Amino acid sequence: MSERGALRARLDLLAREVAKFGAVGAVGLLVNVAVFNLLRHTTDLQVVRASVLATFVAILCNYVGFRYWTYRDRDKTGRTRELTLFLLFSAAGAVIENGVLYLATYGFDWNSPVQSNVFKILGIGIATLFRFWSYRTWVFKALPAEVRPVEAPPAEPPSAETPPAEEAARSAGRFLEQRRPAETVEPDPVRR
Repeated sequence: MSERGALRARLDLLAREVAKFGAVGAVGLLVNVAVFNLLRHTTDLQVVRASVLATFVAILCNYVGFRYWTYRDRDKTGRTRELTLFLLFSAAGAVIENGVLYLATYGFDWNSPVQSNVFKILGIGIATLFRFWSYRTWVFKALPAEVRPVEAPPAEPPSAETPPAEEAARSAGRFLEQRRPAETVEPDPVRR
């Protein structure tokens, strides 16, 4: 596969991953905003406390979507490690998300329902960038690429005239070409 084809394939995979992450995130956004507004209008909780609770409900919902749909093809061996890192990075994202709302509410006294929702969604957007980067980098690790054996070109049978040292040099050259297919192996100019 050419370098351009390999780049296109990687970009296609990234685009699919971003689309799946976005779909799960959209469901999480709906859960987050719905729970936030439900808590805000039916309880006496302060704005930021209602937001924190809504964020953690959405985080639980998102974990299921990420593990079983977006990143279902990723490494599943260390579930305890994965869940711990997911919760750690989700908590950092919650601090980012709710920090924006806290700043708007208590720093600028923007506390109307519309303003709270605008800054809640703005905080979710900023935190989403952090979460995407951290989840794909540390939480849902990609499985190592399959190592495919390189087929060796058919060997030329040694002739009676070929000295063993020359045949060994040819074999070594073929071996190096198989190990570094993208690089060209040029003879040493000193040995010519």
